[in-house]
Amino acid sequence: MPSDRCDQLTETLKRAAAALRDAGVPYALGGGLACWAYGAPESDHDVDLMVLPADAARAQAVLADAGMKPVDPPEGWLRKVYDGDVLVDIIFEPNGVPFEAAALARAHVREVAAVPMPVLALEDVVASKLLALNERFCDFEKLVGIARAVREQVDWERVRMLARGSPFAAAFFTLIEGLGIVEAVSDPAAGGVRVPA
Repeated sequence: MPSDRCDQLTETLKRAAAALRDAGVPYALGGGLACWAYGAPESDHDVDLMVLPADAARAQAVLADAGMKPVDPPEGWLRKVYDGDVLVDIIFEPNGVPFEAAALARAHVREVAAVPMPVLALEDVVASKLLALNERFCDFEKLVGIARAVREQVDWERVRMLARGSPFAAAFFTLIEGLGIVEAVSDPAAGGVRVPA
């Protein structure tokens, strides 16, 4: 059963998803709630909605028209709105890379809290979370929980490819391989991660 905070997040998500859908703004659910939609532990942080850069201002305006309070953050890669105390991040340039239509096309329509909506592919969500790690924030706890919960649904080769070049992603793979969540590859440069049977 979801916690009260998760219930608050999903209520905001449903309102935001309906507003964007009705306005014809393409989007996909990302972040912790996307992982939760695939069966990972529940999220209690915020709502992450992924949009194309050209649609970011319009998405924020649509959500403001739906009664949410717009905020102009100093970061240049997202916009924000608040639904009461629930933060909705409208992300259009995660990890310094513009969000692309190809990622929207890979999204899967899933029922989230009984509402069908596009949810980013797990590979895109996990890779994005790995690429967000840095020397000041390198907490693998939630990522390990996500990996353990959804491991059979993830194309780990694709995650490895999407996050290549990140030493934090390399450390994460060493960790989940050591924990037996995925099998180690004999030649990491060749890619290829196998889920244990």
